[in-house]
Amino acid sequence: MMEENKRVLLGMSGGTDSSVAAMRLLEAGYEVTGVTFRFYELNESTEYLEDARNLAERLGIRHITYDAREVFNKQILEYFVHEYLAGHTPVPCTLCNNRLKWPLLARIADEMGIFYIATGHYVQKVKLEDTYYITHAVDPDKDQSFFLWGLKQDILSRILLPMGGITKVEARAWAAERGFQKVATKKDSIGVCFCPMDYRNFLKNWLVSNGQTLVRNSQTLVSNGQTLVSNGQTLVGNSQPWSAMVKRGRFVDEKGNFIAWHEGYPFYTIGQRRGLGVHLNRPVFVKEINTEKNEVVLSSLSALEKTEMWLKDWNIVNRERILGHSDIIVKIRYRKQENHCTVTITSDNKLHVQLHEPLTAIAPGQAAAFYKDGLLLGGGIIIESR
Repeated sequence: MMEENKRVLLGMSGGTDSSVAAMRLLEAGYEVTGVTFRFYELNESTEYLEDARNLAERLGIRHITYDAREVFNKQILEYFVHEYLAGHTPVPCTLCNNRLKWPLLARIADEMGIFYIATGHYVQKVKLEDTYYITHAVDPDKDQSFFLWGLKQDILSRILLPMGGITKVEARAWAAERGFQKVATKKDSIGVCFCPMDYRNFLKNWLVSNGQTLVRNSQTLVSNGQTLVSNGQTLVGNSQPWSAMVKRGRFVDEKGNFIAWHEGYPFYTIGQRRGLGVHLNRPVFVKEINTEKNEVVLSSLSALEKTEMWLKDWNIVNRERILGHSDIIVKIRYRKQENHCTVTITSDNKLHVQLHEPLTAIAPGQAAAFYKDGLLLGGGIIIESR
């Protein structure tokens, strides 16, 4: 174990939050080293690298860049595409934080003899009975705790979270008062870093240009996290048009009756209402996605109500605080959605979530995060609901 010291490795994206985090850490007396990860460069723009370097130079701190584009492509982009092709709803920010960004920060810090690691996340942490927990940020509109349920104690014990105790308005003011006007006025990022608006265009472009092999079965499509595997024809992304893999299909009702044509099942998610291109005299929502038939089932909102979920790849911070309790809060969306539930572990090591009230739009692939008394207690990936 490394001895605790006053050195911290800070992930610097070039944006307002991580930049203000650097200033706050310095003023708190830490020796800060900034690292900017090259994960994905939208439209091949590298302005964020210059912004991070210039800020580090102005603050008088060491700055390094780390090219993680290859591992990001394998662990995040391919996962993202394959989940949609399997009819699921992926959670790339959760996967990136828990399995890539924070562990990578810790590894680099170890190599440099730096004890603490930090980012500009709007979350806080507390220590109760020798156990560390993530807890909500002061700013409820910026709270990012939902994305960090997979962090283990070896990471939690080392993290510093300088932005959790202030609001975004205060962060901008903090930068402006210190003469960093560009930092203070930067626009907030929206959505996923590699497709900030509509994921469908990203998915189409990826299928056209990517050289990964996609294998399609005549009956089913199965994802193993790396490739789509079956015993059928091989389709190579850079030699086949995307339409060869994602074709027009049928919108149907719950009885299988034809309603309209859709663009291809990966372009729809459970619970979706807008953008369906269906004009009926009643609101309809995506209830199911049938990858075998390339069909999307539409129904009323009430038909989407479920009272149970099963999770895989789960992490629990402290089992005594969560298992069997009837007052656990579960969230399956980042913002303003909470439901009470009871959580147990099944004989095949899944988490079973019994909801106390029905919840709509639960999709395979989504994340579920658990809270009690403001503490993030863990979470997992939804594989089934009913």
